[in-house]
Amino acid sequence: TKNLLKSLDQPLEISILLDGELNAGFTRLKKATTEMAEELGIYAGGGYRISDSGKQAADIGTQLQPVVIHERTHKGKTAQTTVFPYALVKYGNRTQIVHLLKNQRGLSGEENLNNSIENLEYAFAEAIRHLTQTEVEKIAFLEGHGELEEQYVYDLTQALAQYYQVDRGVLGKESGVLDGYKAVIIADPQQPFSESDKYILDQYVMQGGRILWVVNGVRFSEDFLSSQGATPIIALELNINDLLFRYGIRINHALVQDLQCMPVPVDVSSNTSEPNWQPMPWTYAPLLLTSQTSSITRNVAQVSATMASAVDIVGGEDGIYKEVLLATSSASRLTTAPAKVDLTMGSNGEDFKQAFLPVAVSLEGTFSSIYAHLLPPEEVTLATPLLRQSKPTRQIVVAAGSTIRNEWQQGKPLPLGYDRYTQMQFGNRDFMVNAVLHLTDDEGWLQLRKK
Repeated sequence: TKNLLKSLDQPLEISILLDGELNAGFTRLKKATTEMAEELGIYAGGGYRISDSGKQAADIGTQLQPVVIHERTHKGKTAQTTVFPYALVKYGNRTQIVHLLKNQRGLSGEENLNNSIENLEYAFAEAIRHLTQTEVEKIAFLEGHGELEEQYVYDLTQALAQYYQVDRGVLGKESGVLDGYKAVIIADPQQPFSESDKYILDQYVMQGGRILWVVNGVRFSEDFLSSQGATPIIALELNINDLLFRYGIRINHALVQDLQCMPVPVDVSSNTSEPNWQPMPWTYAPLLLTSQTSSITRNVAQVSATMASAVDIVGGEDGIYKEVLLATSSASRLTTAPAKVDLTMGSNGEDFKQAFLPVAVSLEGTFSSIYAHLLPPEEVTLATPLLRQSKPTRQIVVAAGSTIRNEWQQGKPLPLGYDRYTQMQFGNRDFMVNAVLHLTDDEGWLQLRKK
């Protein structure tokens, strides 16, 4: 961070909007933010100032949503205070908003404030890097295998567009088609990959390319599930099992069940003309735990999923560093395909004896090509000679297509990870954005999240 600040060729101005009548917790956050701003100013040769939050918020517009704090006074009455937990970083004629408050569902106010203070250096460094960025890296969503349509990754695309040029497209037959892309996202494919597709992806990895695989292990019918309350599940054969296995991962043809799960609306009425929808816990909609030791998932809220698979880590002596990012709770089990999944299935706690089943894993190191001892597919136009060993690179495998999908309501996209039935926001967007930032982060900036 010091080196970044010393490289600036213009003054840096930080405006802290967190002001006014603050309680002890927010006063502590303001003090930590002010100290951080002072330190940044020392190395950047700029300054900071405390701004009038209401005026600044009005100037910026609706991007800054106030936080309302409800507290009891010493007389037992309820007091309401409105705060703006933001800072504005200005560099030249550009301004970036810094969110000072990180709210994670399930944590106390004090824990969230502590996490917010821990995150300050990363939040400011990220804003400054964004303001000083002169070249925009390219990433791409893959198409051609029944991946999620653009509307269902709209929220993530918008979030990533702050950092990258985001493209979409099919692979074709040219082996170097992905050259120039820093990372590729494969979002919930439903159709098999051809041998030429596999070769192009494998050689992209060998060249040092990074892939975010968001891939289910089973095939199921959402239409059957919504209309009939049940669906058969069968193995989803995408013709990439051998490729992922060579890289160190096996996606199970099974679904995880978890007692720590989301409720779904179920019609409990026996009269079809008068439905009675009631929320029922559904173990096939797990709330996935996030690793607190990874820079990708530290202080990220639980990630919601439906119909998620588990992954096995293989090749223990292959030199690839593997880290579990998402896992089930301590009360889990697996349903192996083929089987039938029913919305009204009960949950006997005694049957949930498995714990912390991995659902997402990061991989980092030097990978071996699956084509090391095979000829390239005849239909591929070779742009470069076959590489049998990769440059040091990274991949992430998430065995749940639902984790990357945003829903729509009344013609508008909902935020990724927002559940419209419970009106809760989960950590899906933060997780996916951090995953892509990690894949493309050559300098190790994301490690600041572990401070």
